[in-house]
Amino acid sequence: MRKRYVIASALIIVLIIIGIGWYPTLFDYFKIGAKNQPVKLYYADNISPSHDFAIQEFNRLHKGKIEVVPVNLPFSKFSTNERKELLTRSLRSKSEKLDIFAVDLIWVPRFAKWCEPLDSYFTQQEKERILGDAMRSCMYDGTLVSMPMYLDVGLMYYRWDIIRRLPDAALIEKRLQESITWDEMIRLRERLGYKKKPFFIFPAKDFEGLVCTFLELSVGQQPDFLKSNSFPILTPTAKKSLQMMVDFVKNGTTPPEVVDFDEFLCNTYMLDHDAVFVLSWEDFVQSFRTSYHDTTKLKYVAIAPLPHFEGKSSASVIGGWNFMVSKSSTKKAEAMEFIRFFQSEEIQRLIFERTGYLPAISSVYQDSLFLKNHQELNFLHQLLRRGFHRPALVDYTKVSDIVSHFANLAIKREISVEEALARTDEQIRSNEVIIK
Repeated sequence: MRKRYVIASALIIVLIIIGIGWYPTLFDYFKIGAKNQPVKLYYADNISPSHDFAIQEFNRLHKGKIEVVPVNLPFSKFSTNERKELLTRSLRSKSEKLDIFAVDLIWVPRFAKWCEPLDSYFTQQEKERILGDAMRSCMYDGTLVSMPMYLDVGLMYYRWDIIRRLPDAALIEKRLQESITWDEMIRLRERLGYKKKPFFIFPAKDFEGLVCTFLELSVGQQPDFLKSNSFPILTPTAKKSLQMMVDFVKNGTTPPEVVDFDEFLCNTYMLDHDAVFVLSWEDFVQSFRTSYHDTTKLKYVAIAPLPHFEGKSSASVIGGWNFMVSKSSTKKAEAMEFIRFFQSEEIQRLIFERTGYLPAISSVYQDSLFLKNHQELNFLHQLLRRGFHRPALVDYTKVSDIVSHFANLAIKREISVEEALARTDEQIRSNEVIIK
């Protein structure tokens, strides 16, 4: 009996020794299994088909290492304010479900305090690849806090098939490509027989697009309008800009429905009602190729600079979207890999071809073969170089909300231009926020 006990004890000891020898092997096995799980990188944006394609390609190239998980905030479901609020809440709460996200370049100062400074992650050579106009929007208080995804610039679109009804159409189109004056554009309304038809469409909804038009008219009159990096509201220039928009609707040049229109609705209305001109961004035609019911009309749509004032130059707002990385993210290195991928020539070209948005890296504009196949890119690049940025203010969104609110009321003719400007200035100076 004692012999059996000794043998059993010996076997147990052997098994323990073997087990101790196996334990690291088993531990390593599970550890290796964990390592094979990709790092999940949560990316919040309006995930368009082009974004989705880029994400899938990145995930394919980084299979087993990094997996970008898209957090879709579509423009069709979330207003600009709602999107900003969702991002703000996630950043304040240090959510693990937000690593990298896209912002309108004008939001950069607002989100900078919650985001990772990026200077140390990108070499000087990598920074120099970026267009100067794009890099400018990425800086806050002397620090690189975002990196550009793509750019856009304010444009005027026109129906060339309607313009060609006139005997001097060739001359008019040449002038359009150079930029016609606002007075020249208005005179075309009568010549084309558009006294009782929608002629000129611009976004006049209570939102950022209305502010862009207000600024384009203001800078077009007075190039140094934004020299103090603020909104000089109580000025003759601001008054003329708002009065012009009010008069466009009042005299029938622009239909009253525009007070509820963003750019998408402007573009749709222009096509539906065969209006001659519309102010929009450069993704108009590309995006409507898959969404508009009568795509044959799109072949008649051409681009031009915004009209200018006599003796002045055309002025367009520079827009675009930037990447920012949450300061709370534990996956910053992976986030930088995704940014670099999105800034590759391949993806920058793809975004332009599929959406019309302008590349943020300079090499695409130096690619002679690409330019030969996309001749409009040279034209858009020239407009971009003549464009201007909106004021880089931490409270820009508050100011913009106030400007658009009272400008919209004036265009509706619910208040006078003078009252709209006075109340705008008063509200900006106060600590109150417009609730929309």
